Amino acid sequence: MSDLLLDTCAVLWLAQGAEMTPASRSAIASRPLSVSPISAWEIANLVRKGRIAATLPVANWFHQAIGKMAARMPPLSVEILTGSCSLPGSPPEDPADRIIIATAREADLTVVTRDRKILDYSRAGHVRTLAC
Repeated sequence: MSDLLLDTCAVLWLAQGAEMTPASRSAIASRPLSVSPISAWEIANLVRKGRIAATLPVANWFHQAIGKMAARMPPLSVEILTGSCSLPGSPPEDPADRIIIATAREADLTVVTRDRKILDYSRAGHVRTLAC
């Protein structure tokens, strides 16, 4: 099985101790984790819009959270960013989702997510996912 790339929702749920599926919990506990820097941007936007509250500056919270998860943070390379614009099939329209998918494809990772559009895209065979 490949290493895991946490979607932004999975980063938030894991950091907050929210309930996740037993399969995803087991995989997260036993495989190396990665988190895309685009997740920091998404979380900052959620705070800006008032959809989630932050007790720390988002950058501090994000670095602490991925540190506790022992997750690595792959760079947003030119290949990932341009690849997000030329994904095969019918990928999600959300730019952050596309970047997460492109990161998973570039680094051969499995995306941990509950995002229906990413899971649907996975069923078409374009990226590996693990529902959480």
